[in-house]
This record gives sequence, C-alpha cells and structure tokens, in this order.
Amino acid sequence: MFVLQNFIVALAKVIDVALTVYMWLIIFRAVVSWVNADPYNKIVIFLYRATEPVLRPVRRLLPMQNIGIDFSPMAVILIIVFLQYFLVPTLIQVGGSVGR
Repeated sequence: MFVLQNFIVALAKVIDVALTVYMWLIIFRAVVSWVNADPYNKIVIFLYRATEPVLRPVRRLLPMQNIGIDFSPMAVILIIVFLQYFLVPTLIQVGGSVGR
C-alpha cells in the first residue's frame, strides 16, 4: 500500500509545483500587459497562449468589464492559492491515510 501512498503524495507535490509555475506565468503576463511589449515576440506569444484559455472564462464571469482594469489575473491567482492551500494538503493527507 505504500506505493499508492507515495504516488498520491508525489502527485500532490507535482500539482503544487505546476500551480506555482502557472501562477508565475500569469504574473509575467500581467506585467507584460502593463508595458508596450512586441506582440510578435515569442515569449509574449507563449505567455498569451499559455494563460488566455484560463483567463478568458474568468473574464466572462467577472461583471467589471467597463472599468478598464482586468481583474481576471488576480482572480485566477486567488483560485490557484486556494487550490494550493486546500487541494494539495488534502491529497497529502489522503496519501498518508491510504494504508491505514
């Protein structure tokens, strides 16, 4: 049973790292949106392609469309932080109790 425990704990840690990396991608995208970055730059294209599929639905859900400030990156970062504090520890606890 220890193999399943280790697998679940490892999965939780990989999810945690992936969420952290994605959070930083969103932060970099927000910073790039503040400056007049070249839209044909490969890094800018990558940032937009990596983050837009998550930010677009959040933008549709947020009612603040006419104020000129995009709060969708902040909302997604809050969701990521919630997942890091709820999902990851829950998975680690489930992994620790699988063999009992």
